[in-house]
Amino acid sequence: MEWVAEPTTAGAWLRERLDDDLGVVPHGFPAYARVFHPARVRSLPGRAVPDMDEWVRLSDAEQQRLMAQFDDREITWADTASAFGTRMHPLAQWQRIVRTPEGAGWQVRIAPDGREFTSPDEGAMAPSHLAALSSILIAHTRTPDAGYAAVWEGWGDIVGALKSASSRAYLISDDPNHQAMLDQSIHDRFNNPFAKPTWHSGILSDEISQGARLELPGRRHVLFSAAPSRFGDPDWILDAPWRDRAGEPRGFPPRAEHPSLLWPEDRAWVMVSEIDFDSTVVAGSADLIAAICADDRLEALPIPDGADLSWTGDEVNA
Repeated sequence: MEWVAEPTTAGAWLRERLDDDLGVVPHGFPAYARVFHPARVRSLPGRAVPDMDEWVRLSDAEQQRLMAQFDDREITWADTASAFGTRMHPLAQWQRIVRTPEGAGWQVRIAPDGREFTSPDEGAMAPSHLAALSSILIAHTRTPDAGYAAVWEGWGDIVGALKSASSRAYLISDDPNHQAMLDQSIHDRFNNPFAKPTWHSGILSDEISQGARLELPGRRHVLFSAAPSRFGDPDWILDAPWRDRAGEPRGFPPRAEHPSLLWPEDRAWVMVSEIDFDSTVVAGSADLIAAICADDRLEALPIPDGADLSWTGDEVNA
């Protein structure tokens, strides 16, 4: 995988097929599939899950015993809907699937049977799920070993940036004494909280951080040349230039952010993992979409071009 210093040429065709107001899925393909990111469910037989105040009062042995009872696993949206008495369908939205009351949190919900459901990841699938999807994608392109991967620039510390210790918003105060302190601190060259921003390097090199972006409606991405076939292996992270190595010396496993966009050089399809979506959309041929929806490693349903995947798009479970 190599950085593309001039991304406009490679990605211009996408921009032409996107709506102006945060369009994320390009129009004009024969068919589309929505791949639902798995949620998680856990249960604690015989008793409710302890809250934090109760948990910290338990001994280490009691905590380990309770943790051993947790059934913590992936679960599909369809099984979640069954647990909450709602209906699974192509435009389903998580907060409505789990019957979230107005103004309540939707990330963790308790079903009528007592199980705790945690919402799917947004903008990313586990490497094993991306590998399963990629194994289907690469069978439906003439260029499985040539293509592009775009990574959203906003993931934490992936690119370098100018950063300051404070904000000018704090320069005005209604308290005369406080204002005098602020006025003095502005001119204090030894202790200036409003100093000029300085450059902080990111995971990617300064050259890449300061380079051109793939500009799409509401999103800016760093573009890399990447063989779609590489993502058929869960270990693709090891080759990613945006791999975050900071935690590895301390024993953490290798990690890299999920690509936001992936497409082959022949443009037979495009995979879109929008950072705010808890599902991934694939646009391509009718045969590709049928294969994705038929694969039992994935939970996927066909959707129309231009489908409303916003929170208000689920009118079935409204």
